[in-house]
Amino acid sequence: MSFDADAITDRRRLKRRLFFWRFGAVVAVLLAVFAVFGASGFHRAQIARVEINGIITDDRDLQDLLKQLGDDTAIKAVILSIDSPGGTTTGAEALYTSVRRLAAKKPVVATLGTVAASGGYIAALSADHIVARGNTLTGSIGVLFEWPQFTGLMEKLGIEMKAVKSAPLKAEPAPYHKATPEALAATNDLVVSSYDWFLGLVQERRKLDAATARKLGDGRVYTGWQAVGNKLVDEIGGDDEAVAWLAKARGIPARLPVRDWAPIRPDEGYGFFGARAAGEVLAGGIEALAGKTLQTKRLTLDGLTSVWHPDAR
Repeated sequence: MSFDADAITDRRRLKRRLFFWRFGAVVAVLLAVFAVFGASGFHRAQIARVEINGIITDDRDLQDLLKQLGDDTAIKAVILSIDSPGGTTTGAEALYTSVRRLAAKKPVVATLGTVAASGGYIAALSADHIVARGNTLTGSIGVLFEWPQFTGLMEKLGIEMKAVKSAPLKAEPAPYHKATPEALAATNDLVVSSYDWFLGLVQERRKLDAATARKLGDGRVYTGWQAVGNKLVDEIGGDDEAVAWLAKARGIPARLPVRDWAPIRPDEGYGFFGARAAGEVLAGGIEALAGKTLQTKRLTLDGLTSVWHPDAR
């Protein structure tokens, strides 16, 4: 009886060892396949939805995500869900460039939320088709350069700012003294140069003549209904209309699921395994970790801005 008990115990130990070895082999194979084929081999065909919210800056994490979606064979189309008053002009330019590179590989539709103005509208222009709600505020085609003026306050307080400059236009305009005509002219040249670029995008992407683009680009905002009437937006609706357009115009199956994608931000992390891809491998393609990520936005904007907000003065 003792011999039989020992044999049974040894057999059980052997089975446990075999189980762990087999489990380890399966994990190793999965990791090897993932390394060769990437994340696209572990999730189903889908339409990716990317949210562009808040102030737009030069966001490299978002740009990396857009490149990833372009390279991912499981992503058949992309919906840009835009709710933004704009931001830095360079940030909007970088986003526009990234989306156009993505659109060279697969169709992109923009859906506009509460506000998609200034730089938010530049983001919309990067898409192949624009859908807005009737009450969306959009447009605000223009560029802004602002600086505070403290001269009156400084005079009352008896404060004077001194500076030694290499040239009269260095660090101009400044908040510590009234701008000279030359400084205002130089600043105006900056704004006009950026504004002409913005108008060029409107003219090219919306198929408008130069006169119409300039007339519409006087800085005002439009409702979605007005924007459709002025050919700044294609149609009224939301995700359903976006998917319907993808099916009709680009042959993307309407039955494909729409999944949310968000940039991986190293300073925020994703918890378990710290990345979306690892979650997809272990979950067998269920996008359990594909939720929204919180984004910390800069509270100040330097340089030229393309941003809309009601003037409270």
